[in-house]
Amino acid sequence: MIGGVAVAVATFLIADSGSAPAGPKTLTSDQASRLAVTRFLNYQAGGRAVTVDVPGTAGGLTFTGSIDYRRKVGYGALHGTGRDTSSDGLIQWTATTVFVHPMGKAPAKAPARPPESGWYSRPLQRYGSSLDSSLAIALKLGSDRPDNAELLPQNGAAWVGQDRLDGHQVDIMTGPSARATSGPTGAAGAVRYWIGSDGTMYRVRVGVASASEPVVIDFDTQKYVPVRPVPGVTPTR
Repeated sequence: MIGGVAVAVATFLIADSGSAPAGPKTLTSDQASRLAVTRFLNYQAGGRAVTVDVPGTAGGLTFTGSIDYRRKVGYGALHGTGRDTSSDGLIQWTATTVFVHPMGKAPAKAPARPPESGWYSRPLQRYGSSLDSSLAIALKLGSDRPDNAELLPQNGAAWVGQDRLDGHQVDIMTGPSARATSGPTGAAGAVRYWIGSDGTMYRVRVGVASASEPVVIDFDTQKYVPVRPVPGVTPTR
């Protein structure tokens, strides 16, 4: 379901909100249908507010902001956790390019209108960078069409258990490997989704090859703010 990113298959246990995994079990038709449409619902919504926690041996990074799933661009504030502030600032990215605006005292939330100057660009690294892998994965959690519900179980997707997340009753499901270029292929277990009864995606947890701990992507952690491209960014539709 997520493509173009090097991801290590993680065999970790999920224990959020005091719940323990009960599976894996074969997906029911309803569960497979919800897993198949969850990325499409992000696309239909236009965009989602997200918080991305990226682990690191020298301290983690936390991104807080928004992703426009139709134009395929994300924007927000980046803060180090347990490390210095050298990585703090504003960040915007597309599928190919990362734009950074360093700030010694980065705001908790990015300004709705990005600064006109002070941006530096670089190619998005597909391998070797936990941050870039996390940004690429987060951007691919929206799709302009549903996945094939019938193929998901055949390619290893499974039900793991139930949880309650921010007041929402959710099912935890493993998805096909993030090594897939598109659609459900590859080994299961690399990605776990917390999905509501209507297919809404509330959390994604994924192991990346460059990090010893999984990346956690939480949705609706704050109000969604439409993404305004910084000068020089040309999002794709």
